[in-house]
Amino acid sequence: MAATSVPQLIAYAETVGYAGYRGLSTAGPPLLAWGVATGSPWMNAGVTSLTAVMAKTDLSGEAYVAEYGEEEYVKLVAAYSLYVGVASIVMALIGFGKLAQKAPTAVKTGFKWGCELGVLSSALPNGLYAFGSTLKANVATSVFGDVVKTVKGVVPGATGVSGVCNILYAVTNPQTWDVVAALLFISCTLFVMKGKAYLPKSLPPGSEVVLATAAATAFSVFYGYEGGMVGEIPTLDSDAGLSFGPIKIPIEVMDIKGLLNVPIAERCFGGSMVKLFITAAIFSAINFLSIVGIASGFESDNKVKWAAPRELIAQGVSNIAAGAVGSAPVSGSMSRSLVSRMTGATSKLACIITALLWIYMMPYMSVMSPTPKAALSAVIVSAVVKNVVMPKKLLALQGTDFIVGVGTAATTAITSPTLGFGAGMVMYIVISIVAGKDSKKKVA
Repeated sequence: MAATSVPQLIAYAETVGYAGYRGLSTAGPPLLAWGVATGSPWMNAGVTSLTAVMAKTDLSGEAYVAEYGEEEYVKLVAAYSLYVGVASIVMALIGFGKLAQKAPTAVKTGFKWGCELGVLSSALPNGLYAFGSTLKANVATSVFGDVVKTVKGVVPGATGVSGVCNILYAVTNPQTWDVVAALLFISCTLFVMKGKAYLPKSLPPGSEVVLATAAATAFSVFYGYEGGMVGEIPTLDSDAGLSFGPIKIPIEVMDIKGLLNVPIAERCFGGSMVKLFITAAIFSAINFLSIVGIASGFESDNKVKWAAPRELIAQGVSNIAAGAVGSAPVSGSMSRSLVSRMTGATSKLACIITALLWIYMMPYMSVMSPTPKAALSAVIVSAVVKNVVMPKKLLALQGTDFIVGVGTAATTAITSPTLGFGAGMVMYIVISIVAGKDSKKKVA
């Protein structure tokens, strides 16, 4: 599990908007905290494609990095993780855990598709172009750039429209692709999606991800790939880390007091702490839907009982740990949880051991430095492209549910996950009230 997740850790850090190596250096502590707090023998947590996209959009990641620099953005993301963690624990104590299980299917389905489109848009720049900035520059000078300006002029919070226009430009202008990067991206995507069927059954789940990434890295080294790569992975100072008697844990803990003083409300939420807390609470609620889905699946398939309040608290504890080490918010990871189950884990000790492996193997991760970002983008795209192109669950919705689902999907994709989910819930409530009134009139 530790090995097969490494490419994801780097790729999702890139999605958040900072250097890929940070995904490796900050993954262990949140998973360790999760392993201690959760009641599930298989559930794993970490930065996922969903939490990465949500954090980036909520915090206007690209604009923030451009104005304040990556180091300040890391502090901003870490502070946001702390707020999400506290919100999760508070919500667990007031009984939200059980309420989250009753979220409308139409809203969840539309929201998921909108977020997956956002994940796709975040991966394409580094997948089809040698450097992600090329696509963004091309879009800015095209008709799609004018569309972005127009939409944002009407709806300032529509951060997702940029990603949608990136996809439309890339798909309609293949002549602008970088040939080598695009070939790497497409071949790795196909292998990750289809390779499992051709690999020996004895290999653990996720091996296709490791093999694709390793092959791309070897290509980069031996053929002098000149596109975007992971780059140098800094090593922790020998004196840094936490010490517990003779035991030393090589992790870098941020200044918690300093994180609480990060001007996150002033720079990202119009100076309103209320808006910050509400957004963090919505983020926490949406995050928890992933955990509900994973835990419910294990309960129906394997009769593994679970308690919503406990898992919501586990989410909170792991997000506080994430903030402490500079990670983006974390949530339940479906792929890693399934790998844990498939490899025969029998207790949450497997989760704890995986976390410790990530922490103690960090000094040896420089082997990933020459890995092309195109290959990491392939890892991300392979997880979402099938459902984006053919959203079977969304299309299966009927009647008013279809209207709510499509409306939620479109709003999530064009604006942001937080606004999209909120708009979906409003649509569901309004349509339910109207439909209820109509049915009463017919009865009368």
